[in-house]
Amino acid sequence: MNDCFICQKHSNSIQTSGVMIYKDDYVYVGHIDRNGDPNYLGHIMIDLKRHVPTLGDMNMEEAKAFGMITARVSKALIESENAEHIYSYVMGDAVPHLHMHLVPRYPNTPKEHWGPNAVYEWEEAPMGDNEEVIQLCNRIKTYLENHTNE
Repeated sequence: MNDCFICQKHSNSIQTSGVMIYKDDYVYVGHIDRNGDPNYLGHIMIDLKRHVPTLGDMNMEEAKAFGMITARVSKALIESENAEHIYSYVMGDAVPHLHMHLVPRYPNTPKEHWGPNAVYEWEEAPMGDNEEVIQLCNRIKTYLENHTNE
């Protein structure tokens, strides 16, 4: 899929924020890319490698891998980054290649800024440049490597 952003990312045709956190035969995990704008630190993307649009298009092996890595990365955000809650969602409207957003909510986030998009609006939200995104990606990657059976 030459015009698919996620397929281009997987083939290294384009550069995105951060570094690869995890990949296997079925999934790719990285940080969201905001085209050079500051990133909300910890907004993780879990992409299915195969180009399909929805959760219902996965085969069972893909579904197992997708579910397991979603749980593992969520736990890593809680334990490594001190997130108190993880929002997760799949939209598929703008990019018809299955990907899950994981968005952490950090301690002291005011209730009016709870929600996967509202956290971005908090003036004290942990935003970072690409170097800070790379550091976060490496911490999550290390956590996953050190907790393989969890």
